[in-house]
Amino acid sequence: MTPTTVEHHAPHAFVDPYAVDDTGIGWPAPAGQPHDGDYLLPPPNPAERLSHPIDPRDLRRLDLYAVLTAAGIPPLPEDRDAIDQLSALPRSVNVALQRWLHHFV
Repeated sequence: MTPTTVEHHAPHAFVDPYAVDDTGIGWPAPAGQPHDGDYLLPPPNPAERLSHPIDPRDLRRLDLYAVLTAAGIPPLPEDRDAIDQLSALPRSVNVALQRWLHHFV
């Protein structure tokens, strides 16, 4: 018969690496719900959002990354300069480029 616990020859006690003491860790449970670690977070409050608008050039850059990745052309780190240059072009050029890439998929 094989033992179910690991036998240590050291004088210290066995420490279970999977034992979790979650007291005081994590998000507090909403009122009226038990703190079992599994519950839905409340929806975000629009009044608490940060009011930092994203620069249109940055939005175009993020859109290009997303469209390229969706088209199966994940941008490489060395493509960053080209994507930055394309993002600096007017919105109409960026929209046309994204439309072409959508048809590529």
